[in-house]
Amino acid sequence: MNLVNLESVSHAYGPKPLLGDVSLGIEAGDRIGVVGRNGDGKTTLISVIAGTLKPHGGRVTHTRGLRIGFLSQRDDLDPALTVREVVLGDRAEHEWAGDQAVREILANLLGDIELAARVGELSGGERRRTALARLLIDEHDLVILDEPTNHLDIEAIAWLAGHLSARRSALLVVTHDRWFLDAVSTRTWEVVDGSVQRYEGGYAAYVLAKAERARVAQATEERRQNLMRKEIAWLRRGPPARTSKPKFRIEAAQALIADEPPARNTVELVKFASARLGKTVYDLGDVTLHAGGPGQGPLVLDRCTWQFGPGDRVGLIGVNGSGKSSVLRLLADSVKPDSGKVVRGKTVRLAHLSQELAELDPGRRVLETVEEIRKFIQVGKREWTASQLLERLGFRGDAQWKVIGDLSGGERRRLQLLRLLMDDPNVLLLDEPTNDLDIETLNELEDLLDAWPGTLILVSHDRYFLERVTDRCVALLGDGSLSLLPGGVDEYLQRRSAGAALTARAGSPSAPAAAEAREAAPSGPSAKELRESQKELSRLERQLDKISGREVTLHAAMADAASDYGRLASLDAELKDLKAQKESIELEWMELAERLGE
Repeated sequence: MNLVNLESVSHAYGPKPLLGDVSLGIEAGDRIGVVGRNGDGKTTLISVIAGTLKPHGGRVTHTRGLRIGFLSQRDDLDPALTVREVVLGDRAEHEWAGDQAVREILANLLGDIELAARVGELSGGERRRTALARLLIDEHDLVILDEPTNHLDIEAIAWLAGHLSARRSALLVVTHDRWFLDAVSTRTWEVVDGSVQRYEGGYAAYVLAKAERARVAQATEERRQNLMRKEIAWLRRGPPARTSKPKFRIEAAQALIADEPPARNTVELVKFASARLGKTVYDLGDVTLHAGGPGQGPLVLDRCTWQFGPGDRVGLIGVNGSGKSSVLRLLADSVKPDSGKVVRGKTVRLAHLSQELAELDPGRRVLETVEEIRKFIQVGKREWTASQLLERLGFRGDAQWKVIGDLSGGERRRLQLLRLLMDDPNVLLLDEPTNDLDIETLNELEDLLDAWPGTLILVSHDRYFLERVTDRCVALLGDGSLSLLPGGVDEYLQRRSAGAALTARAGSPSAPAAAEAREAAPSGPSAKELRESQKELSRLERQLDKISGREVTLHAAMADAASDYGRLASLDAELKDLKAQKESIELEWMELAERLGE
């Protein structure tokens, strides 16, 4: 059944046309993800569909009695009402408390918010979650969501994806979270140049289909096509759960990536990072840290010992309030530990992107503020100008001459990140760098970080970005330690659902309680043993990197010696020996990683 129909719809803001002669429809059961650059008209499109914005031209028709639930980026919540009144309305307590679906929504979105709290007292993120909970509790024929994952942690995003997939209503969602798009959508609309391009499947299928169109047309500029090919290579080589099953033939798209190298040359980057950083980056020894200062606020680290080495690319995971930003501030030396020792390498040149926007002169021009730091920078094997990097991060043409005072929050964040990169750091601490970035800019940032040699420690709720740019994940599970996650985000969610982690929202244990728990628990490895295990883990990783590099060399040599059967046999024997060594080292690494994660 057709729910919404658009016929020759047009809309513009000032001289810029956002929608031009767009005709499309939404059927019952459709699950559509909307993508496109910031400012290209995604929010305008869904507002027209929802009926909250009347287009300048064309016709929009809704089926009779259509129930639409619309989550916009700005809520209309009455600050005088309580959360209970906003979300549950006049439902009797026994009515909603006996409804498992309602209880599940409240637990996953409002678990840390008192129902009796006034809306006017909530933070922006809490108001956002309240508005989302109100929408999900009601029944709708069509659910329209504009950036629903904002202010949600990885665990809540995974729950929301499962909840939306189980609903019977049609779904239209605008989001830059590519993992979420793949999890909830079966079709993708791209808003570009005033039109809406339609694709079958979620984000992975959209990338493949777009590459196929580019291959057939042979009209895509070379740099954009290379980025797309690298993105597809990542999708193909990533965990099987990330890929979707597109409904079109992908053999032609696969031809684009038959000889595509990995997204990053890990061996080369680690070599460059070691040359720039030496052997020591960060060594944490018996560190205790509270989020609010010594003895104040939730306990983040409790006698924690850990190492971050040259070339490490680490994703730091945890629920909101678990202390991820506090750990980054500890590494940045902006906060001191309660006790213990943090050793920083003498050659560390740090750049820290926090969630607070740096103070920038509102009267300066964008390009001027970047060039005052440096006009050229070497990234990998290529030199970039400040103007070229600005273009890669979305400041195209005249946008480079905009006054900083006229920039949006997302544009200021991009500018802040670029200024940090232009200072040529060898250690990057990034706290939610993807906020307010569209997918195309995210692709550019990922490609830029692929060639950046150094140590990267990243906090992000964007699961796709996290898996894309890091090589391993560690988690704050509420027990005062950093836990290695060999299985990545999937392992983190499994451990959370299995109750293997304390719930940060419920509050951290007090120091006496934590000490009591340690005394009652079986004695674990000493701090010295943990340090030795960390060093052994790093040694094994370096061996694996060397073997991978040697494998690449052998494959190239075998191709050159195709007609020399004696040489070919010798190379093949060496390759088999390498594979056996690799399997043995990988097994040893997994066993050691599991022991460290316990």
